Amino acid sequence: MTRPESTPSLPPSTGRDELRPLPPAPSSLWRIVGPGVVASGVGLSSGEFVLWPYIASQVGLVFLWGAVLGVITQFFINMEIERYTLATGETALAGFNRIWRHAGLAFVLMVCFGNLWPGWVMSAATLCTYVFGGSARGIAIVALLVIGAALTLAPVVYEALERLVFVKVAAVLVLVALAIALVIRADTWTALAAGVAHTGRFPHALGFSLLMGAIAFAGAGGGQNLCQSNWIRDKGFGMGRYVPRLVSPITGEDTPTPRAPRYLFEPTPENLERWRGWWRLANVEQAIAFAGVTVLTITITSMLAHALLFGRADLPNGIAFLALEGRALAERVGPWFGVLFWLIGALSLFTAAMGIVDYTSRLAADVLKAGYVRARGVSESRVYFRIVWLLVLSGVAILAAGVDQPLVLLVVSACVGGTAMCVYSALLIVLNRRHLVAAIRVGGFRLAVLAWSALFYGTLAILTILQEARRLLR
Repeated sequence: MTRPESTPSLPPSTGRDELRPLPPAPSSLWRIVGPGVVASGVGLSSGEFVLWPYIASQVGLVFLWGAVLGVITQFFINMEIERYTLATGETALAGFNRIWRHAGLAFVLMVCFGNLWPGWVMSAATLCTYVFGGSARGIAIVALLVIGAALTLAPVVYEALERLVFVKVAAVLVLVALAIALVIRADTWTALAAGVAHTGRFPHALGFSLLMGAIAFAGAGGGQNLCQSNWIRDKGFGMGRYVPRLVSPITGEDTPTPRAPRYLFEPTPENLERWRGWWRLANVEQAIAFAGVTVLTITITSMLAHALLFGRADLPNGIAFLALEGRALAERVGPWFGVLFWLIGALSLFTAAMGIVDYTSRLAADVLKAGYVRARGVSESRVYFRIVWLLVLSGVAILAAGVDQPLVLLVVSACVGGTAMCVYSALLIVLNRRHLVAAIRVGGFRLAVLAWSALFYGTLAILTILQEARRLLR
């Protein structure tokens, strides 16, 4: 191994870079399927089960184009996050620190603040009460402890999360198939075609903030996109194959090692041919497993809500919407379908809660170990698990205290998420133009999409702040 010099063929060296060959891409797409599924599986939660179906029940299917726009935008964001990690084995957050030393920490603080409230697990617990009864708060506390134990005891954390997400996505696809076969009728398919014909139409009656927020966070959003780096690295994509994976300090082989350097490859014909193989497979995996699954799920769950509830005047807001939809399914098809709908929804939201705890802890551990934790013998895995339990126990304390989710926290979380996406879209332009070799830098259409993303999410954050500020001051 040699340390690269700062030459026109390689990005600027920090003194902790190592020159290694780019591993060959696998011959089969199936061998790398996973990170896109995890991204869609964690992202498929309240938006797909509550927000988009609620919009469809209120105004029909004329706004589904917004979901497609949001998912496509996030597809390109995710691929630019993957580009840097594929080429260096370093996460995008660690790369941002090359632009400003504390950039990664700033993003971690925003993500932790936005994800501190255990709303996803409380929503999953509420759905469980529709089937089993009991206390939603008590179920949520138990679920949080299960999440902490599961993430701690899994020998390789990514593999455990990936398996759970595959089960969730399979369950959701079963629900989709049953909905198409048993509930969605010709009039809803006609409404979908009419919605496609009205692409670009805004149903202003629902409010600009709600609609723009739905576009922005269709699929994933906020800090979850940044964790695409960590997930593909643990899966062994590209130069990430050289970086140790997060393992359990109890059941895994946790060997404290110095912070991994950034791994670079020379732009030789052989390495660039391997790069093209990785880039093609990564794009296909993300397009099918993230974008395709997300768009399909949003579309069918919205059509399901349209078929059952469109035009009703008694629709509640929030998670209570699902109680009404489940009862309507029971009346239309049979009690078993309403129960299945609630159980799959609970599994979906529980998996999202586990994914949120995982990606928040991953991002924090990556940044803290890189620049702030200097103690010898403390691996990134151990930092990760301490943060997992900090989040879990904080959530338990909040629920045990009987604290309701405050409006101010919701507003600030939404604003923080939009602001973060605006900033990291802009930073990705700098990172993937300045810190990668010329042959693999972002450019052309993808560069334009990053610029659009920064403008869109920045505008969203500003408009949301202004709108909510006016409402709170009334």
